[in-house]
Amino acid sequence: MKKYDVIIIGSGPVGLSLAKALSNSGFSVCVIDRQTKDNLSDPAYDGREIAITHFSRRILKDIGSWDLIDQDCISHLKEAKVLNGHSPYSLHFNFEETNQTTLGYLIPNHRIKSAVFNSIKDDPMISFIERATSKSLSIDGDGVEVELESGDIIRGELLVAADGRLSGSRRQMGIPVEVKDFGKIVIVCKMNHEKDHENIAYECFHYGRTLAVLPMVGKQCSVVITIHTDKAKEILDQDDNAFSEDISERFNHRLGKMSVASEKFSYPLLACHADHFHAERFVLVGDASVGMHPVTAHGFNLGLRGIDTLTRILNEAKTNNEPFYTHDILKKYNQTHQMNTRTLYYGTNLIVDLFNSERSAAKFMRRFALRFGNNVWPIKKMIMDQLTETK
Repeated sequence: MKKYDVIIIGSGPVGLSLAKALSNSGFSVCVIDRQTKDNLSDPAYDGREIAITHFSRRILKDIGSWDLIDQDCISHLKEAKVLNGHSPYSLHFNFEETNQTTLGYLIPNHRIKSAVFNSIKDDPMISFIERATSKSLSIDGDGVEVELESGDIIRGELLVAADGRLSGSRRQMGIPVEVKDFGKIVIVCKMNHEKDHENIAYECFHYGRTLAVLPMVGKQCSVVITIHTDKAKEILDQDDNAFSEDISERFNHRLGKMSVASEKFSYPLLACHADHFHAERFVLVGDASVGMHPVTAHGFNLGLRGIDTLTRILNEAKTNNEPFYTHDILKKYNQTHQMNTRTLYYGTNLIVDLFNSERSAAKFMRRFALRFGNNVWPIKKMIMDQLTETK
């Protein structure tokens, strides 16, 4: 029976991007997932729009996925504004303050998923097992064995868990994880509007809820509402006219008349961070390692940074004729990616808690934070560097 260099459990865009990056470096890869190839090749629209940094664009371009995305669906983010309550004052970021032509890119999630899968589907170094679920994992000095529910056994040298925030593989390996349940729901949909959005993204921290309005191609935007779980049904059950009028009002009619242009989708709001990202012949990537709150739009970008780090470390070991699956090699990935994620993870959660608090002291701190961020250039530049992420 064939023994692969790497087995990946999970076919999200991070796991598939890792498969392609490893294949490009000469690793044989087997991807296992319960989804079908047809579903992955042409996934349904799910309401989510993903903000991509310059560094992530480079990774997607290097693995051959970027050029498979319909370029006409990519929105260029020119400015970003953060507002607090009903105040017109905003923390404002403009691409002209950087050396880039845009702050980043906004792309429909299903387009990214399709492009990444289509980049791997004909790759001779990558095998894809569809409609498959892992039943048990066995790891020892001789390698990795994954037993599927079908009874088939898949063998490899290294196992990668890319199976999401509630990763079953991570649980089977006994890796502890911190889970933060915000007690909220994210509601997303696409909307049409009268006025030009001028490629400006807005994050509005209204009291009791958060409203993000993200510029899509043409006179369309992605609306993202974060609301307490017990109030979500009321919004989801609103008819389109009432919903459209409510959003237009809450957004101060900046875009004129707005109207719903898609189904409304909802997702529970959970964040997580694994205690460590590696074990014997085993690593975590993507949301299985770190699941971010979406407010800073770092989730997918951190996932791509993680696979870039892992691929580089495994490739260096292979080039030096070292076993790429040893504990010491994987420890390098763990240390580097922990450094890249921990501060951002806890910092993001702190910002979310501050900007969602109803306490008077928190409201004062929010006003102070926006002005401090706007007027102290080193702080503003640090935030912008995180947003644009060029390296």
